[in-house]
Amino acid sequence: MKPVWLRRKLPDQESLKKMRGLLQRHGLNTVCEGALCPNQGECFSQGTVTFLILGRTCTRNCTFCAIPSADLPPAPDPDEPGRIARAVAELGLSHVVITSVTRDDLEDGGASHFAETVISLKRSGPQLIVEVLIPDFQGSRPALEAVVKSGPDIINHNLETVPRLYPEVRPQANYHRSLRLLKSIKEISREITTKSGLMLGLGEEREEVLRVMAGLREVSCDLLTLGQYLQPSGKHHPVLRYISPEEFEELRIEGEKMGFGGVFSAPLVRSSFHAAEVFEKILSPRRTQRPLPSLLPPRKLPS
Repeated sequence: MKPVWLRRKLPDQESLKKMRGLLQRHGLNTVCEGALCPNQGECFSQGTVTFLILGRTCTRNCTFCAIPSADLPPAPDPDEPGRIARAVAELGLSHVVITSVTRDDLEDGGASHFAETVISLKRSGPQLIVEVLIPDFQGSRPALEAVVKSGPDIINHNLETVPRLYPEVRPQANYHRSLRLLKSIKEISREITTKSGLMLGLGEEREEVLRVMAGLREVSCDLLTLGQYLQPSGKHHPVLRYISPEEFEELRIEGEKMGFGGVFSAPLVRSSFHAAEVFEKILSPRRTQRPLPSLLPPRKLPS
């Protein structure tokens, strides 16, 4: 039985229906639905959403994730970036979060599709804050450079758990590769805000979490999210412990002592939950306007 602090009110059904209608009309996917996010009702009722690009199936089989896997998902949809830009405009968002399934079947891991999505969004709304939550691109530096140079304001890459649990929880990922990716972002552009996150309750020890947090600071990671892992189904990795709100608060304090620009630590915290408020509170005073990169030829958004 879940502890009382994880209980949520039933979402407003009218808001859910309205958001799902918009997504269906534009032919778009969300990680909110695909990953069974517990905050879906709250976000949808507030008119916010985290878009999922590159399809609905992943080439990896992490034992914590509800998104289905496949060896060869469908090819990326070239019109998806434009449809996302139109949906964002319709929602009136000032901050948008884009994530994806992992696409190890693609030569660049889907990096060019990420880049085109960012550029389409910036063309449609130059003041729009664009946050991307990216996979590891199998450690490809050129793939990462393509995303960085497309001009997102925030790049998030989640470590998800401690190194000891990777073989069990993220068998096709590599902890040190992911840490190097976060370091490489800052090497390519110091202007980019970096972000990472961990799920707790998978069997990690407190000292392991603190070591991962320290490692993130060593690669100049700016923002950290910590939340409770919730088992999507009986076939997924079990929840080994429910962490109390008090423990999450202690980790937040430890993270701020380490020098993170912001630590967002609570049972229901997720990578993109209240992302706009996080940016405005912590980072907007440091933001500088950057010119839109000319990596792609001008393209009219589909009408």
